[in-house]
Amino acid sequence: MTAIDRRAARVLLVDGAGRALLLHGGDPARPGERWWFTPGGGLDGDETLAEGAARELFEETGLRVDPAELGPPVWHEVTEFSYRERDYRQEQDFFLLRVTEWQIDTAGMDDDEQQTITEHRWWSAAEIEASDEQVFPRELADLLRRFTAMAGER
Repeated sequence: MTAIDRRAARVLLVDGAGRALLLHGGDPARPGERWWFTPGGGLDGDETLAEGAARELFEETGLRVDPAELGPPVWHEVTEFSYRERDYRQEQDFFLLRVTEWQIDTAGMDDDEQQTITEHRWWSAAEIEASDEQVFPRELADLLRRFTAMAGER
């Protein structure tokens, strides 16, 4: 079976303590498997990366931002996965957004997100590294350390 090509935008949302917000969930077709991941998802129609990232951030966390506030993507990857018994090849860009703090509001989640996302948590790089749970992207602890170090230089 050929993988479906998909473009996606994700947000590395980092709080004042240098922790990243991760969502916990999985594929409804594989109920026993769960993992942690950053807010974001596939682009709709002719959305730009920043527009898709801003929309997904609002849907999944309740945080509304102007796409222009996101600046340029800070990281890019291509990942392959299966979801609802379909194979995907997803090219995704990550935006960095810093907030002092944020109380998550999931009222904007669509039906698919409600079936997929079960909880959220703020994670430090050390907590990510010490965890036995699956966290995506796999490089997240290193990325988080890099971006919090950059913030300390300002």
